[in-house]
Amino acid sequence: MRSGNGTWKGVPPEDRVQAVVDILSLLADKQLQLKVYACVIEKKLFFPSDILARSFEEVASCFDGYLKTLYKKKNPQRGLVILDKSNYEEKIQTLSHVFKHVGHANGQLRNFAEVPLFLDSKASRLIQMADLIAYWIFRHFQSGDQRGYDLIRPYFARYGIGPVSGLRCHVSPETEARLASLPVPAHPFPKATPKAVAAASQVTTPED
Repeated sequence: MRSGNGTWKGVPPEDRVQAVVDILSLLADKQLQLKVYACVIEKKLFFPSDILARSFEEVASCFDGYLKTLYKKKNPQRGLVILDKSNYEEKIQTLSHVFKHVGHANGQLRNFAEVPLFLDSKASRLIQMADLIAYWIFRHFQSGDQRGYDLIRPYFARYGIGPVSGLRCHVSPETEARLASLPVPAHPFPKATPKAVAAASQVTTPED
């Protein structure tokens, strides 16, 4: 989407940027009540074989903790974990079983209604949105491009005592220092398209 490949080939850069802004701005929609859970891992800090397990544990335990908070408020909801199809499906299913029946570093998963489900991202707009959110979080930590991250940051889930953040970061002090001194973006994102304008653009006027 950012580079104009695939289905975005031929779409002007300004339209692609506007699409990114409009999608990420859906996080601010109070009616949708979307919350973000993410885990950022700097690869040099972990063995490669541990990264998948750690990142899934962090995100799953955050989500489970949020559902536990709802349960204590007499709102006993169960959660579903839906992931983009990948080569990691079998590993994720195994991890989910272990975390639920044996436990993980912070306890056990107790509030999931089903094992993790896998969908082709082309079949789900929410999976596509999750991909976009993950990409712009990556862009921030990897390249220091905070434009998309600034739209995401207010909507990391907050729950429990403290409260706990839905963003888990495992990065080096050098990376923290670099991110703390980022300059103001030279090319800031535009404002989101107003909803009324967006709705009107979907209406076609019948010909006379």
